[in-house]
Amino acid sequence: MKKPTVLAFIDWYKPFFKAGGPVRSMVNLVDHLHDQVDFHIVAGDRDYTAAAPPADLPKDQWVAGDQGERVWYASPGARTLKQWRALLEDQPWDAVYINGLYSKWSTMAPLWLLRRTKQRRIVAVRGMLARGPMKQGAAKKRAYLLAMKTAGCFRGVEFQATNAEEADDIRRWISRDAKVHLVPNLGRRLDATAPAPIAKRPGELRLVSVGRIAPEKNTLFAILRLHGLKGDVRFDLYGTVYDQGYWQRCREAIAQLPPNVKVTWHDHIEEQHVRGVIEQAHAVFMPSVGENFGHTMLEALVAGRPLLISDRTPWKDLEAKHAGWDLALEEPERFEEVLTGMLGMDGAAHAVWVEGASALGKRYLADATGVERSLALFTP
Repeated sequence: MKKPTVLAFIDWYKPFFKAGGPVRSMVNLVDHLHDQVDFHIVAGDRDYTAAAPPADLPKDQWVAGDQGERVWYASPGARTLKQWRALLEDQPWDAVYINGLYSKWSTMAPLWLLRRTKQRRIVAVRGMLARGPMKQGAAKKRAYLLAMKTAGCFRGVEFQATNAEEADDIRRWISRDAKVHLVPNLGRRLDATAPAPIAKRPGELRLVSVGRIAPEKNTLFAILRLHGLKGDVRFDLYGTVYDQGYWQRCREAIAQLPPNVKVTWHDHIEEQHVRGVIEQAHAVFMPSVGENFGHTMLEALVAGRPLLISDRTPWKDLEAKHAGWDLALEEPERFEEVLTGMLGMDGAAHAVWVEGASALGKRYLADATGVERSLALFTP
């Protein structure tokens, strides 16, 4: 049987990872399906926030990826409608797969060029229609979506939702009649090894966050929840600063913390180091305003570290599974109660949550449903 041929558009692709989840989702998709789907990926030639591309990166040509995929790293000057049309007409694609909603070149340009055609188009909205992200720049986003619908760019387009809430978001913001495929994001291919041991004494708490420093990740909210804690508390932040004004507000909040609470920013880390920094913490603290998956959250569970997150991710009912807590952002005092409770735990109490997190992570890795649905998404 001939493998489906898929032309994918995304702003960043490996070796670039600073943009976080959407990149990780595309890379994971290729890692899981490269033997069954022929992927061609059009991406930018530099990392998130980078001013220039790597000197040795081949640009504006198809190059082989490490899983057999083909990648076109487009330089800024070569991002033109003429070039995009040539890529779209390069061969008969079984599907054109678009990652995200708001990119000029990864979303708008291919959808504009393909409007009124019979080419199969699939848009993965990547959490961009969730209520938290939609509150940020709401007027501009609504105007953009209206313009795209009016121009017919969404007509005949299929959408990928990673959960039922995202399917509802698509039907709310795009069309009640939109064709939506419920296909969960795929986690990184991880080994479900035993959790690394970590000492836990009452009065000591180590927290970590691995993600962009940005309003949608709710970094400031997390920092503010630490103010009343007693004992030895450390919160390590790993991630690219997206908004310098927002980061300044975070720094001001850090400066107001009592001496017993230390918050340290370490900038972005490579993916191969993520598990290591998670294992050094007692819990992952990431109360983001919305996630359609949460790759770091899965990494934490597999590593046996409980989550303290918002209720706006697919990771639900964590407390009942002894894998963490998913709490309403409208109740900040609940986060503070849980932090106080974790601070008071001894090793035996914390071990219950380590085992619960590890068990949930292992169950997710063992479930083949996501891979099967992802393959079906691209199968003609």
